[in-house]
Amino acid sequence: MEELVIRDADVVDGSGAPAYRADVVVDGGRIVGIVQEAAAAGCQRPKARRELDAEGLVLSPGFIDMHAHSDLALLRDPDHSAKAAQGVTLEVLGQDGLSYAPVDDRTLTEVRSAIAGWNGPGDDIDFDWRSVGEYLDRLDRGIAVNAAYLIPQGTVRALAVGWEDRPATPRELDRMRQLVAEGLEQGAVGLSSGLTYTPGMYAQDAELTELCRVVASYGGYYCPHHRSYGAGALAAYAEMVELTRKAGCPLHLAHATMNFGENEGRAPELLALLDEALEAGADISLDTYPYTPGSTTLAALLPSWASEGGPAQILRRLADDETAERVRHHMEVVGADGCHGVPVDWETIEISGVGDPALGEYVGRTVRESAAARGETPWTTARRLLLDDRLAPSILQHVGHEENVRTIMRHRVHTGGSDGILQGAKPHPRAYGTFPRYLGRYVRELGVLSLEDCVAHLTSRPAARLRLADRGLVREGYRADLVLFDPATVAAGSTFDRPRTLPTGVPHVLIDGRFVIEDGRRTDVLAGRAVRRSPM
Repeated sequence: MEELVIRDADVVDGSGAPAYRADVVVDGGRIVGIVQEAAAAGCQRPKARRELDAEGLVLSPGFIDMHAHSDLALLRDPDHSAKAAQGVTLEVLGQDGLSYAPVDDRTLTEVRSAIAGWNGPGDDIDFDWRSVGEYLDRLDRGIAVNAAYLIPQGTVRALAVGWEDRPATPRELDRMRQLVAEGLEQGAVGLSSGLTYTPGMYAQDAELTELCRVVASYGGYYCPHHRSYGAGALAAYAEMVELTRKAGCPLHLAHATMNFGENEGRAPELLALLDEALEAGADISLDTYPYTPGSTTLAALLPSWASEGGPAQILRRLADDETAERVRHHMEVVGADGCHGVPVDWETIEISGVGDPALGEYVGRTVRESAAARGETPWTTARRLLLDDRLAPSILQHVGHEENVRTIMRHRVHTGGSDGILQGAKPHPRAYGTFPRYLGRYVRELGVLSLEDCVAHLTSRPAARLRLADRGLVREGYRADLVLFDPATVAAGSTFDRPRTLPTGVPHVLIDGRFVIEDGRRTDVLAGRAVRRSPM
């Protein structure tokens, strides 16, 4: 007898097709039977050792978070309810060109410092890996949800070239090609870049194109955080489309937003650019989160020249008064490339987390608010905070536009990605609320998407991008990565004031047929594993 039958569920199967009533049978971690209500009339209904009454609940494939920053959180926090409670059954890590494999001892130390604002310093982690394959093996010991990995181009460049702003030599480029190929052979699904973050931003298009050719040869995809989301955003999107066209590589645009005042109302221009490329045969997808503010680190806003050489050199420059004044001028007057070419408005920069608890007074306040309270200029406050917290502060950046968010999420190649940073005392609520917010706010309340279309955005579309042949749909033979939610009540509980509040209306989540969320509570099941690239 099979393990589980989910009885009388309203199945939204991930394909975009209309919902239907059915009993769904699970055994051995897979869906082994789907008996629709009409077909069951007059027939004996399926039985199993356990039955779950799903009356009033929607059964869908588990949600795939196409842009996650849980690279260390999955290791330090077995509970990981931030994602599991949303119905997320798979996260894509290694984002924005910076993560923890492949590395050597030097590079690991530098990367840990550079992205402490994303993941914490990692003092509580045993970094017993160096290669991509070893990191994936570490995940295979048991994690809360499944995880796929993108090779981070910035980390690769740090390993092969360093943190200098210069072209790679032919030998260094060969080394980067080799590192990318090795990572893909070991199971990575593609390559990410952070082209407003050092050292990835120092790579010219020709270098990126060569790496993308390697990615394409293995059937992976390129996921850039491109060179600008502010001034020049459309040109930056077009650059990535052209680069991947030359490389013959699929393109997935990370957190494809149109932010800052320059881009208000310009989402249709972005979609027209993408439609033209798609009609010409390009393979393009994108992800977004259903919120307007962004989130990153305070140090990320610095001009690239101030970040050359890595974290230690950034701190040295900030400590020098003359150099710090040049930094201020670029940020407040010129528009630093780290701030997307837009002069920084300190009223939009809210500190969301710090590494040193003694600096907690800054959290939840904008830089301008803290500066006014201290009777000093905003730059003085920001500079002191960067130095005292050794580049660890994370921020919310209030620069988005709601109509752009809605317009982009309607597009036929759109997928969901939280871009969730779990670090800090007051993180962005998207880390805990992205997927229920799509279903509650943008489906039920606003009608921006239909339920069936929205579920397809969050399940089958990302599974297709990841080339996962047995995930993303409710089909016989597919893995039983499933979520049951109440369409009348599902909602994000997280807010900007209470960002770690769990969602409502998601009572059950299964991974490989095992309950990780049951009756709204996290179980002790660690059913997640590394999901490796499928061979071509």
